Amino acid sequence: MESKIILEARSICKSFHDPIKIDVLKDISFSINSGDFVSIIGKSGCGKSTLLYILSTMDTDYTGELFIDSENMRGKSEKQLASIRNEKIGFVFQFHYLLNEFTVLKNVMLPGFKLDKFEEEELENNALKLLKTLGIEKLAHKMAYKLSGGEKQRVAIARSMINDPLIIMCDEPTGNLDNKNSDIVYETFKELTEVYKKTLLIVTHDLILAEGTERIITMDDGRIIT
Repeated sequence: MESKIILEARSICKSFHDPIKIDVLKDISFSINSGDFVSIIGKSGCGKSTLLYILSTMDTDYTGELFIDSENMRGKSEKQLASIRNEKIGFVFQFHYLLNEFTVLKNVMLPGFKLDKFEEEELENNALKLLKTLGIEKLAHKMAYKLSGGEKQRVAIARSMINDPLIIMCDEPTGNLDNKNSDIVYETFKELTEVYKKTLLIVTHDLILAEGTERIITMDDGRIIT
């Protein structure tokens, strides 16, 4: 069975004008199939994070075309893009962005409330299942501010999956973690792709994390070089 293309970038270019024109991304083209585990690496300032913002539809100021689930993102309103993001993309950032005043369970459920697809009871069951999948169900009723850094990142991964997205995008997900917790996060990602057939795209400085992915895209000076 042929894998479905989940995300495709076609000749994406981006420039900043500050005050002179600086080309940040130059003719970026690649695609990601369903179930792929892909990392983007490159030294600081090479355009990795800028590219992720475009791929995640948060930055629309570029030339070229971006397709998510075979649908062109060009010309869509901010409201349409927000809806696509919430339904089809899960996010894991370097900073977990958990809401301290909520429990772990509520934090995981939040994107689901926004999508408004499930009743609260079903959403809660789904969130508990995800926490169990990631081996952190014992944290469900703990307040977010009481967690360790590694626990927070695993909760953020559970939250990214609550709407069963087509792709999970991660920006430096181990950037704030020690080696032990970085290993746990990597093993979690590996399980998501191998056991649960999730599609992951990770932007990282962490070469050990990148080497564990199935495919590495290397960037330099705004271009893909491998």
